[in-house]
Amino acid sequence: MNILSKLRRFLAFPMAEKRLLLKVFATVALIRLALWVLPFKQILNWVKRNLVEKPNHTEVEAGWFIWAVVVSSRLVPRATCLTQALSAQLLLAQYGFESDLRIGVARDEKGTFEAHAWLEQNGHIILGGRHDLARYATLPSLELYSKLG
Repeated sequence: MNILSKLRRFLAFPMAEKRLLLKVFATVALIRLALWVLPFKQILNWVKRNLVEKPNHTEVEAGWFIWAVVVSSRLVPRATCLTQALSAQLLLAQYGFESDLRIGVARDEKGTFEAHAWLEQNGHIILGGRHDLARYATLPSLELYSKLG
């Protein structure tokens, strides 16, 4: 799909959805930029402060936000799984949806260290589940780290 057809598709959305899509894109871009220039602990603390769940004041379902984050991440350079998971968690909380950030680590066939981030809701993977997650050792919840540090 070329850029012109993507633009036409975007313009066809109702105004409320355009605003939400722009908010999602801005969130993904902001998180990506923050991951480039700030220490992870500082970003994590900022996200946690902003994770105050608010009542769901939109008719949009959680799955829509996941779709919008995935689509937006295609337009943001190097929007990794961590960028997507942090962005989605922040957006979902702002609209009253609870989610849990998970990070796992593994070694590939050559012994190279790998990490992957995904998002869960009520024990079900809602973002980042396309990997073989069984091979990753899941780190403890990041809530633990905020108590230690």
